[in-house]
Amino acid sequence: MKMMKETIVVKIGGNASDNLPSTFFEQIKTWWSMGKRVLIIHGGGPQISEWSEKLHLDVEKINGVRVTDPETLDVTKAVLLGLVQPKLCQFLANSGLPVIGLNSSDNHLLEGKYLNQSQYGEVGQVTHINSKWLSQELENQIGVLAPLAQTKDGHWLNVNADTAAAKIASQLQAEELVLLTDVPGVLNSGKVVPQLTETFANELFQQHVIKSGMMPKIKASFAALKNGVHQTFITNDLGRPGTQFQYVEK
Repeated sequence: MKMMKETIVVKIGGNASDNLPSTFFEQIKTWWSMGKRVLIIHGGGPQISEWSEKLHLDVEKINGVRVTDPETLDVTKAVLLGLVQPKLCQFLANSGLPVIGLNSSDNHLLEGKYLNQSQYGEVGQVTHINSKWLSQELENQIGVLAPLAQTKDGHWLNVNADTAAAKIASQLQAEELVLLTDVPGVLNSGKVVPQLTETFANELFQQHVIKSGMMPKIKASFAALKNGVHQTFITNDLGRPGTQFQYVEK
């Protein structure tokens, strides 16, 4: 009987993707040499905002969600698939790793539905993942995936990369989900919280210690744990654990 390979899902924010340290590539190589499947899901928020401003498009967020009109969606697709993804793939290839760029049009990879069209526009949430096809692709190469989904009738949707990563990691029953960001973990009084429960996270949020930008990452981390992912972390360096999330059954 063939053993199932363990899967690691890494989500990279737009800021992090421009400043990847050598430890990032070393850890990816280590996982790959251990026979693990690796999927990298990348955002591109700062780059999307930068190009939107260059094109004189409004940059608006509600509750941390980018309001996405059709023009902003075009910019989002162009930036993620034309700038951020090729750059990441090139970095990995230059490190001697086999890599493939992926998006929702590959074998209906990510299907989605509108989150709230009247409020957010062309923003969605992932409803279905072609996990069988994705797992096969990850057998022989590292996947680099943009968080864009398509509706059943082919409309593209902008999806929050943190929530997309949690959903995909859960579908793949990943061993580990790492949200790589530009801070070393969840901070309390300037120090990294090494382990975080939902109760403590809510306390820190109510005390305004955790800011709104971090909350989607924290919610995504707990959602992944509740849905079969074994471990979740937030860090700015794959070589350091940062904050590990703990799900306590109620």
